[in-house]
Amino acid sequence: MINWFTVKLKYTKQLEDGTLKRVTEPYMLSGMTFTDAEARIYEELGTTIRGEFLVTGIARTDIQEIFPFDGSNLWYKCKISYESADADGGKSKKINQLILVEAGTVKEAYDNLAENMSNLMVDYKVISVAESPIIEVFYPKEDEKRVEPSKESSVKGMTPNTDFVAENEAETVDELEANE
Repeated sequence: MINWFTVKLKYTKQLEDGTLKRVTEPYMLSGMTFTDAEARIYEELGTTIRGEFLVTGIARTDIQEIFPFDGSNLWYKCKISYESADADGGKSKKINQLILVEAGTVKEAYDNLAENMSNLMVDYKVISVAESPIIEVFYPKEDEKRVEPSKESSVKGMTPNTDFVAENEAETVDELEANE
């Protein structure tokens, strides 16, 4: 399961006019834990940002989907709502989801959302489309696979202890009974 984290970085940024300004910018990335998210942001941006930067905050986000589009680097947070039938009682339940969509304008974001949601089998409503402050999104790495532990023992050269095998235990009990 992918967890999405918003990581806020504080660093000195050189603006287009050449001046330096201290900024705090949010980035979104995938990770398993908060520690993993922090390590990943250092890995992704450690060589890109000049000088020192500080992670000022890490928060798990409630984004369910991310739809990249054209590399415009503007992200829009879209809220949709739909109804789902409850399996137990048969009552319908309202479900809200947040989706991050990349686009150049609000209209493009709405169109991209509609295009990506076209295969959804339920009717949904778009509640809001708002520009997000997210600077960049770092997706899960394809080349990283979960390493499963080996079935072999990690300690080599050890043999099981046979001192307490059931037949040895039976002989000891018989000797005790004979001595009584």
